[in-house]
Amino acid sequence: MSTQEKMDQYTMQTYKRQEVCLVSGKGATATDEQGKTYIDFGSGIGVNALGYAPEQWAQAVALQAQTLQHTSNLYYTKPAAELAQALCERTGYQKVFFANSGAEANEGAIKLARKYSHDRYGAKANRNKVVSLVNSFHGRTITTLAATGQEVFHQNYFPFTPGFVAIPANETSHLAEALDEQVCAVIIEFIQGEGGVIPLTQAFVAQLVAFCQERDILIIADEVQTGVGRTGTFLTSEQYGFQPDITTLAKGLGGGLPIGAFLCNEKLANVFQYGDHGTTFGGNPVACAGALVILQTLDDALLAEVREKSDQIKTVLQSSPEVGQIDGLGLMLGIELKTKTAPAVLKECLANGVIVLSAKEKVRLLPPLNITKEELNQGLEILLHVLNATNH
Repeated sequence: MSTQEKMDQYTMQTYKRQEVCLVSGKGATATDEQGKTYIDFGSGIGVNALGYAPEQWAQAVALQAQTLQHTSNLYYTKPAAELAQALCERTGYQKVFFANSGAEANEGAIKLARKYSHDRYGAKANRNKVVSLVNSFHGRTITTLAATGQEVFHQNYFPFTPGFVAIPANETSHLAEALDEQVCAVIIEFIQGEGGVIPLTQAFVAQLVAFCQERDILIIADEVQTGVGRTGTFLTSEQYGFQPDITTLAKGLGGGLPIGAFLCNEKLANVFQYGDHGTTFGGNPVACAGALVILQTLDDALLAEVREKSDQIKTVLQSSPEVGQIDGLGLMLGIELKTKTAPAVLKECLANGVIVLSAKEKVRLLPPLNITKEELNQGLEILLHVLNATNH
């Protein structure tokens, strides 16, 4: 029985997998069961920030796995303590809570926001509504689905956790009415990844921040996909000129292992007390050891390279008559197509040895942040060939 047959027979069919079984990888190059290689412009949907099997990361993970793979949060561990310090010092936040995924990080952020309002304004104020944006995506749990502003994800799962409302992104006319006295927080993605790689405008964010600060409404930045250097700065909020009250991270933070985190400012640092929140695997020593290497590697020079590679990708692809607008920042880009469909381009790229992603109608690129010039040029050459090929 082949790998594909085993997966199809024994796992729930919730994913539309490509007919490729990847068995190994190095850098931005993956290899399948037949020995065919692929330049990976998807990095596991932004998870493999440093590509496949980066040497220092793999060594740190292996050593920690051989030393102390788990102990629970009833005890202290050095990797969790060091990662917490590194994240707070890097971002300017006061405290961090470690989870296991982006959805869990967002759930925790929502709980923290609601408890802040409960503690400060009391239960009678009924100040527990969370505003999200239309076309957003915040996870697949019942609560994070409630926060997700896309109806396509809501079918079949009612009733959802109450207290959520979605308003249009980049439209300031809705803000004054939406941010009423029952709102405790707004949750945003600076670039709506699953929604089609759509950035928020500086003007919209600036007015949102002004409204929220005036009304003591917390801003939660979902940087699960945009964070950890993906857009050319460690946090994308840096490019918008403010620090959200809470920022959530996952994906690239672990470099390939499951980890999530939410960070908060001084105002929220002591809102959660003993027993208010918890998780069995959060702060796992092995995942934290890997994440520490990610943070140590993501220096100013590498972030500058991310921005340079972004410019190169845009320059090369904009030469294609098939390419319309290219949206996004850094190495999180969405390519608008004029005549082809994203699924067709994805399939043709795979056949030619390049892995790309899709987001709505766009081709989405999330290559490793440290992809080499050779790998980048090779992948772009193939992608450009696919884009320019005549439709049959």
